[in-house]
Amino acid sequence: MATTKTANGLKTAAKNTQQSKTGKMENSEFHQFFIDELKDIYWAEKHLVKALPKMKKAATSPELQQAFEKHTMETQTHIETLDRVFELLGEKAVAKKCDAMEGLIEEANGVVEDTESGTLTRDAGLILAAQKVEHYEIATYGTLTTFAGNMGHTEVQELLAQTLQNEKDTDAALTMIAENSINQEAANE
Repeated sequence: MATTKTANGLKTAAKNTQQSKTGKMENSEFHQFFIDELKDIYWAEKHLVKALPKMKKAATSPELQQAFEKHTMETQTHIETLDRVFELLGEKAVAKKCDAMEGLIEEANGVVEDTESGTLTRDAGLILAAQKVEHYEIATYGTLTTFAGNMGHTEVQELLAQTLQNEKDTDAALTMIAENSINQEAANE
């Protein structure tokens, strides 16, 4: 009996070592945490794609309106990318409520309610709200990209890294719009 326990222990150790070598730990707590966080950002993207057209409508600057329109299309692409990520991982694409994004969208709605229509103060507030969203997404996609790499999910890592770069580019574009005109003009209103 002691021999069986020792043999089973060696088999388990060999299996754990193999999982560590391949980096694929589908049954591990870490992998399950990764999947859970993918579900969270999936919910976030699905709700953001509905909020962005409202932000576009509330914006005054044509440049900001165009940025929100572009971001809406990119967000739809992010949803499609996440669908592919779930597929690659053999998981069903299911959204789990993201409290952070819900709060960020609520905050953006508050900007619209608390500012006067047609003002650049509102636009400055919308940029602030949008950049808060971008920073949340950058943090999330950055970490998920690293997690995927740690587990050996190379294709998933590449897809998430592309989305991460897109989020960084959007944040930079919003900064340019704010700094090139809106913030100064809002300060002079």
